[in-house]
Amino acid sequence: MFSWLRRIAEACWRPVQRFGHMSKDDEDKGDNLLWCKDLCRHSLGDFSIAVVQANEFLEDQSQVEVGRDGTFVGIYDGHGGPEASRFVRDNLFLHLMRFTREHGMMSEDVLRRAFSATEDGFLAHVRRTRQEKPLIAAIGTCCLVGVIWGGRLYVANAGDSRAVIGCLERSNNIIAEQLTRDHNACMEEVRQELRSLHPDDSHIVVQKHGVWRVKGIIQVSRSIGDAYLKRPEFALGPSYLRFRLSEPLHRPVLTAEPSVYTRIIRPQDKFIIFASDGLWEHLTNQEAAEIVNSCPRAGIARRLVRTALQEAARKREMRYSDLKKVDKGIRRFFHDDISVVVIYIDHELLGANMPVPELSVIGFVDAVGPSDFSVLQGINGRAMAHI
Repeated sequence: MFSWLRRIAEACWRPVQRFGHMSKDDEDKGDNLLWCKDLCRHSLGDFSIAVVQANEFLEDQSQVEVGRDGTFVGIYDGHGGPEASRFVRDNLFLHLMRFTREHGMMSEDVLRRAFSATEDGFLAHVRRTRQEKPLIAAIGTCCLVGVIWGGRLYVANAGDSRAVIGCLERSNNIIAEQLTRDHNACMEEVRQELRSLHPDDSHIVVQKHGVWRVKGIIQVSRSIGDAYLKRPEFALGPSYLRFRLSEPLHRPVLTAEPSVYTRIIRPQDKFIIFASDGLWEHLTNQEAAEIVNSCPRAGIARRLVRTALQEAARKREMRYSDLKKVDKGIRRFFHDDISVVVIYIDHELLGANMPVPELSVIGFVDAVGPSDFSVLQGINGRAMAHI
């Protein structure tokens, strides 16, 4: 224990190895764990994306897929390891495109089917690999997806990542509206939901060290992965005490079923913030919305991440300049991995049919290439606004 504390203290002063993409902003120089794309175009305006790593292996994954008629955003906040979030990054969007093509439209049902197919695929992967790596059964990820299509916004969420939309009031004040529900046992409504679904299990939610957890183990109530909490075949042996259940699993205690929200984009809707819970741990919805509303577009996702890091440092009575020197792994003692995507909505572009290059951006890996949105050519996005 004391060796870890010593390593944390020493990390504030020793230089760290440089790698990855360096931000151009002077305030971010020296934070080699911060990656960003300051400004890119999508079908209805601009977007900005930023990621900061805290864990030894980045467990957050994120992506933005831009097509002529639509925009897809994915935030995948992994836990236990990076395998689940990487699997979702590589598969969920492709499932969404396949089901949209088959049905000829985007819909809430298409979103749910894409989540289900991704969950089935990852559990099959766990089944194939668990002999070599038993703990893959305890790896999972929260999953937040947003789709702008045909003048309509679709949001699907499993876990405690969050989407917040900034709306302009008549008085020109920005109001933050949370579009998603946090599936986290710290919420009383989530605990009540779990108890109603498991009336015969008095330990379905347990408070440990002041924190509510499902089965005393995990905070989120919905995820992709976490196979050992969903099917008896994936139960971990008694040697894995951290994931030990007090009684055999008779039915799933977690689900991959997302909460889905749909709305027609309104004139007062100005931007949407998609972020993993590492951001919301340090910023309120309203604080984040006011930053986006009052600051330049270029680098806005990076600015949100930096503000969260400054707050994390303040809570530990540190300077941000010292926090930047802390290396990955040890950095997790100060803050979580954080992924942020800000999507601006320029209403004059609705229905304008402006040409936008298809683009795929994958967070933190500097991967920018053509998007798979081309599979939807021939589907009339504007007609979908009436679904």
